Amino acid sequence: MRYSEELIEEVRERNDIVDVVAGYVSLKKRGSNHWGLCPFHSEKTPSFSVSGAKQMYYCFGCGAGGNVYTFLMNYENMSFQEAVKFLADRAGIQLPEPDESEEAKKREGKRARLLEVNKEAAKFFYYQLRSPRGAVGLRYLKKRELSDETMHRFGLGYAGASGADLVAYLRQKGFEDELIKEAGLASHSEQHGLLSQFWNRVMFPIQDINHRVIGFGGRVMGDATPKYLNSPETPVFDKRRNLYGLNFARTARCGNIILCEGYMDVIAMHQAGFTQAVASLGTAFTPEQANLLHRYTENVLLAYDSDGAGVKAALRGIGILREAGLNGRVINMQPYKDPDEFIKAQGRDAFQERIDKAENSFFFEIRILEGQFDMSDPEAKTRFHHEIAKKLCDFSEDVERDNYLQAVADKYLIGVENLRRLVNSYAARTGLAKPVERPKSGVHQKNSPQENAKKAQRLLITWLSDEPGLYDRVKRYISPEDFTDELYQKVAVRLFQSLEEGVFQPAGLISMFEDEDEQREAAALFHTNLPELNTGQEREKAFHDILLAVKKNSYEYYTGRLGTDVNALKQAVEGKKALEELAKAHISLD
Repeated sequence: MRYSEELIEEVRERNDIVDVVAGYVSLKKRGSNHWGLCPFHSEKTPSFSVSGAKQMYYCFGCGAGGNVYTFLMNYENMSFQEAVKFLADRAGIQLPEPDESEEAKKREGKRARLLEVNKEAAKFFYYQLRSPRGAVGLRYLKKRELSDETMHRFGLGYAGASGADLVAYLRQKGFEDELIKEAGLASHSEQHGLLSQFWNRVMFPIQDINHRVIGFGGRVMGDATPKYLNSPETPVFDKRRNLYGLNFARTARCGNIILCEGYMDVIAMHQAGFTQAVASLGTAFTPEQANLLHRYTENVLLAYDSDGAGVKAALRGIGILREAGLNGRVINMQPYKDPDEFIKAQGRDAFQERIDKAENSFFFEIRILEGQFDMSDPEAKTRFHHEIAKKLCDFSEDVERDNYLQAVADKYLIGVENLRRLVNSYAARTGLAKPVERPKSGVHQKNSPQENAKKAQRLLITWLSDEPGLYDRVKRYISPEDFTDELYQKVAVRLFQSLEEGVFQPAGLISMFEDEDEQREAAALFHTNLPELNTGQEREKAFHDILLAVKKNSYEYYTGRLGTDVNALKQAVEGKKALEELAKAHISLD
């Protein structure tokens, strides 16, 4: 599904990016831009810039950048079409039915039908729970002390004693057997025909962040196996990229998200007021889920079961969180098994205390590691210290590693210098935790000619976007073909066209790219740090030098392609002439 470029631009123009981003990030005006803490990575000093003039955002820390569409796609995990619809609704713009290819219509139609059949199945389960047939399921949920309000909020339901009932209901609603199977709601056998695998189970509808039902989890009533049964993956349900309860937790704005193991833990915690709780979907916690969490928080608290399996899962989760750049802490649930048991026994306030005292993930790892050694045995104790040194080598930053080294030494009564020598010794043997290599002279190594050429092109694009009036003074010397990187040239073509027409809007250029990495790179072109110069003469010289660098690189680029590129000769001849003129020219910035 693709709307016209004109309509996409109209929707974007009617949604000021500062207003939209301010709904998610605390911004403060500084100079011509607004600044805040980046919502896409962990930081303590604001490096996230939102430009009202350019209608773009850019993080100088992690490189995230784009326009208002890109922001919603990254922060809310929306598709491009969903972002357009969201902003159109926000601005009160009626979207027409877009022109689509037959293939696109078919694909979008199939996705819509899968969501429809899931929604109808959720309704079926919901009403079954509240009918005489669902008495066993309702008793179970009441025994778990869930209120009617909570059951309603999460859409809890019940699958009856026969797997044929759901199929019959969906057929009656007009859904084809093939669609029911593709949605993962039933399967076909020679003996019984089409039957749902969900029967005699309390049902948990799984929703995406936009509250659309994409799958189900079912808890069996009785001792049958498996205890929990989840929908298979479908075109609308990817277990690795969704989290149960995130549709509610993403708006909790508690400063953290609590990661649990199961559906009932999430529901019990929400009922107790901890609406930031989520759980993975019948699989181990995944890097994709960690990246999804990073769009909403920097701090994740692990509330896994306190048994051996839960500890093992927590240790694995800590590594995934750390890899995703998230701060992980572990909530101590003992002497209870899980959050549900704890809250029932001790109440909300006691659990809040456990949250406030959640253990640093590194110290949790060390504490679990300590349990594997007999600390009364000097040899075992030495091995434990070696394991600590090994784990300290996992920190890539010297300052962070040194802070943890001192804290661990204090906690376990190890001499700081002894532990430091042990860490250095281990690092030297294994090649881990190498010190940052610096040139002996103290002078930074030079960039490659290719990188210097790209930097000059980035500087020129940023400068022209900041001062579009300069375009008329340089267009005789510079053309889009002088930008030798493919992506840079695409941006330059549209940029120069817009400047020529006098309707320059850099945010509109981002929508040219569908790939997220290309959007980030394109956004970076408009946010290169320009040289800070005091006098007009210094600025003119710097701008002139950038123009010369871009043109010189262009001339050398096309000269090197003579004989292999039919356009190279023309570009080289014209480039040499323009380069000679530019070298003698004076370009005023006033």
